[in-house]
Amino acid sequence: MGSVEAPDLDLSENFYNVINGEKRSNSRKSHGTNPSTMEQLPEVPIASSRDLDEAVRGSRAAFAEWSEVPVEKRKALVNAFADALEVHSEQFARLLTLEQGKPLSFAQGEIKIGVLRARELCNLDLPEKTRLEDERRRAILSYTPLGVCALIVPWNFPISLGTQKIASALVTGNTVILKPSPFTPYCGLKLGELAQQFFPPGVFQVLNGDDELGPWITAHPGIDKISFTGSIATGKKVMQNASRTLKRVTLELGGNDPCIICDDVNIEETVAKVATMSFLNSGQVCIGVKRIYVQENIYDQFLAAFVEHVKTLRLGDGFEDGIVVGPLQNKQQYEIAQRFLSDIENQNLKVVLGGSAVSTRPGLFIAPTVVDRPPDTSDLVKEEPFAPIVPLLSWKNETEVISRANDTKTGLGGSVWSKDIARATRIARKLQVGTAWINEHGALDPRVPFSGLKESGYGTELGIEGLKAFCNTKVIFVPK
Repeated sequence: MGSVEAPDLDLSENFYNVINGEKRSNSRKSHGTNPSTMEQLPEVPIASSRDLDEAVRGSRAAFAEWSEVPVEKRKALVNAFADALEVHSEQFARLLTLEQGKPLSFAQGEIKIGVLRARELCNLDLPEKTRLEDERRRAILSYTPLGVCALIVPWNFPISLGTQKIASALVTGNTVILKPSPFTPYCGLKLGELAQQFFPPGVFQVLNGDDELGPWITAHPGIDKISFTGSIATGKKVMQNASRTLKRVTLELGGNDPCIICDDVNIEETVAKVATMSFLNSGQVCIGVKRIYVQENIYDQFLAAFVEHVKTLRLGDGFEDGIVVGPLQNKQQYEIAQRFLSDIENQNLKVVLGGSAVSTRPGLFIAPTVVDRPPDTSDLVKEEPFAPIVPLLSWKNETEVISRANDTKTGLGGSVWSKDIARATRIARKLQVGTAWINEHGALDPRVPFSGLKESGYGTELGIEGLKAFCNTKVIFVPK
């Protein structure tokens, strides 16, 4: 942690939008819901179109000076902000569990990841380079900030995904307007409040809104860049709106990640790791394991071990000890999960574990569900449940399983599990995904770019490439 002392911050009540360095409220309010108990959470203001206009004006005014601040100074301020987040990490973690539902230990882990990503992104550089030099001239390549960037953050990982966008935009000289999900507005609003202790007014603003705010942001002529993480359907609407002013757009969208298990694995070790990434955050992970393909000659043994391991995953309120599987975050996602369960029942698919909502406690809980060899044409295989519902399928040969794994409109991530690294690498190279892992799944590093193929995304986050996504590419030809 750095030497900057973190300011006081009350995360228990009084949530505001932040516009031009000021905490703002208004007459229109909404509130979140604790998905574990269905209890109403504190009120939060709903931003109006006038609020957005004022925030954009503030961002554009602040950009003129912020973009001229030396990059090392910008990095120092982002690092100080990350230090303050770390100081308040326990408060943020408890607030995150309250609004999102994930187990407290997982929320604590998310805060750590957010802090790490912010710091690591500050260690990356985009220096000017001479790309051409001859007897007449030289061409200098530089990366200049885009301007006002709107950062639209989802409800599944509001802190870690929020901080990586914030850090990437700010260190490259942009100003930002953060829009948290209306399902999980609380941590995002407090991040904006915390940030005012470090950044000049207008550099970092945050607006909570309803269903109108997103369309207003994506169509606003004063916003230069949209960085969006969310569903494919909403991502398409973002791109359509942004096209009116040719905004720069980065979209990190849904996935339906395949996980290919070869017959030489250590079954016990592999089951534990694969199950973790299948049910992490109750299956609400864009790069979680969604389809498990197990080589035929170990399928029965793997399935049995997988089911026994999943039975050990405790389900409940994230504040209870030892919980691994929390609730689904919102009623909309819960209803989607129930539709998948209804389809499974109507199609007479073989459920070997779970298969229903949990009626013995309040909250949006779905029992961890494992389905044995559903047909490839079933919705459970073709679509992403974004819930703790996982299909296991068998395969015979590499050509077949690669074809089946790639038979989807998405291409975010995928993994191959084998002791034979050459074999696993051969298969991984043929997966149509932005990121492929061998003997692990879902691990990201802020130094390494992350992007999706097909309908899983557009553009790149993290790494040098992610920083460039917040920049113009500019060349100056200088005569000698």
